[in-house]
This record gives sequence, structure tokens and C-alpha cells, in this order.
Amino acid sequence: MSTAIVITSGKGGTGKTSLTGGVASCLAALGHRVLCIDMDIGLRNLDLTLGLSDRALMDFTDVLSGRCTLERAAVPHPEIQGLFLLTAPVNLPGTPLDEAAMKALLRQAREQYDYILMDSPAGLGEGFRLACCGADRAVVVSTTDASALRDAQRTVAVLRGRIPRIHLVVNRVQPKLLRRLHTTIDDAMDTAGLPLLGIVPEDPQVLLCANQGTPLILRASRGAAIAYLNIARRLLGQRVPLMKLH
Repeated sequence: MSTAIVITSGKGGTGKTSLTGGVASCLAALGHRVLCIDMDIGLRNLDLTLGLSDRALMDFTDVLSGRCTLERAAVPHPEIQGLFLLTAPVNLPGTPLDEAAMKALLRQAREQYDYILMDSPAGLGEGFRLACCGADRAVVVSTTDASALRDAQRTVAVLRGRIPRIHLVVNRVQPKLLRRLHTTIDDAMDTAGLPLLGIVPEDPQVLLCANQGTPLILRASRGAAIAYLNIARRLLGQRVPLMKLH
């Protein structure tokens, strides 16, 4: 059965887009058909993370309006079999986007893909509501700093009652900083009020690969790349121990 997952955060800078691309790449590498949908209208970056910026020409609003079919708009990755991207428009549309049309798009996508990962814009605006309206699961991404966790709490409060399964990913973790702050991942879980899906260490390879337009899993086999793979396996229902960060 196909699953639509919204990846969201209360604020920008948590690494949500890198996580979306990384986990989607791993799900595809594990043999699943995966559609990434960039929902961040006007500020899209998922195409850069996946290395598809020159290939993604049509966007999800073209599909919503009937100007283009999903099959034509979804761009296949040239190196990772089973991975596709449906990008966001560069400019804001002239009229509000319809949630019913978005749900219809997701129903169509569920017939063609095993997993649909939607990269929601940060914050709680229209783009966030559109990304959440047809999701089966939500992943809230936060760093360990107090402002990110406070915003994650607010996001969770909005999601509860709308999406049945919500999990937390603590991203860009720096163990030395945690020790200096006298805090732990458990503290982050308690603050966000969510069960933990995974932790991802701060990794310079993430930024390097994004700037080079190369999915992380094609270049790295440790650090964040392993963390993304672990999260993908947990989404598949596998029992995977948490990474030990030193």
C-alpha cells in the first residue's frame, strides 16, 4: 500500500530538504518507487539536492490545473532507479491552490509510487496546509536548539488530529555541542512531544553534495548517509538501532 509522508519543520534551517532527498534516495535504492514533491513554492531547493535542477521543467501546480499530466511532470533520476521529482513553481500562483485538487493528485500518485515524500515549506502557512492535507504520516524535523524545538512543538500541535502518525527526526546533531549545553536527544524528544524516528549528525558532505548537485548516497557511506538509510528502513517497518554519535 502506498504511503504519502509530509516532511515538515517549524522553522527554516533544520535541514528538512536535505533529509527529504536523502531518505527518498535511500527508499529508491532499497527497491521502491518514490516520488518527491517539492511543496516550497517560490523557494524550491529539492531539485538541487537531488541533482535535477536542469531536468524539472513542469511543476506540481501544472498537474493540479490540468496543464500537464503527473507522468510528464515527474522527472526520473538518471542514476537512482525508481526515484522521481515533482518540483514546485518558481513563482506564487495567481489564485489559491485547492486542497481537493492536491488530494486528487496524491490519489493518482499512490497508484504509481510506493512512497510519496512531500517537502513542506517551513512554517504554518498555506504551503504547509496544502502539503499536509493528503498525508498519511508526518515527520517533523528539528535541530537541538531551543528555538527550533519550540517551533516543532507548535507544528505538532497543528498536525495532531489531522495526521495519525507523527514522528520526530533530530537533524544536524553535534554531540560536543549537546554536552556543552548539558542536554540530550531524550530532552529534544520530550520538548517536541514526539516519538523518535531517527537522528542525523551534522555532516559537511550534505552541503558539499547539494552544491555539486549529487545525491548524498552516491558519494558517501557514513555520517548523514547512514542516518538517512536507517530512517528509510524504519519507514519500511524494519527495526534498526539508533546511530551512536561520539
